[in-house]
Amino acid sequence: MSASSAVELARLDALPDQGFHSVEAVIEGDAEPVILHRDGAHVRAWLNVCPHAGRNLDWAPGQFLKSREGHLVCAVHGAAFELQGGTCVSGPCKGDALRTVPVRVEDGRVLLG
Repeated sequence: MSASSAVELARLDALPDQGFHSVEAVIEGDAEPVILHRDGAHVRAWLNVCPHAGRNLDWAPGQFLKSREGHLVCAVHGAAFELQGGTCVSGPCKGDALRTVPVRVEDGRVLLG
């Protein structure tokens, strides 16, 4: 996919470093809620769907909980996900993982794919 046809999800400078941002993206033909996590110049992304019960992880639209250990926490049942690969490290779906959404950063833009 060329940079001109790439789908921009967000501007890197609009994402808080070590924070989360919610966007919607068309994935496999369907509009899906996506969580972006910025770590410096790197961004990771997952579907905003807890593998335990299929609910969104945010406690209010675009508002996410982060544990003292730095994990993303599902607001519904407290499952905690590490931020390297999205694996659940505690809670009802321990060992499961969030579904990764491929993203890349180019020219200060977070792009799908």
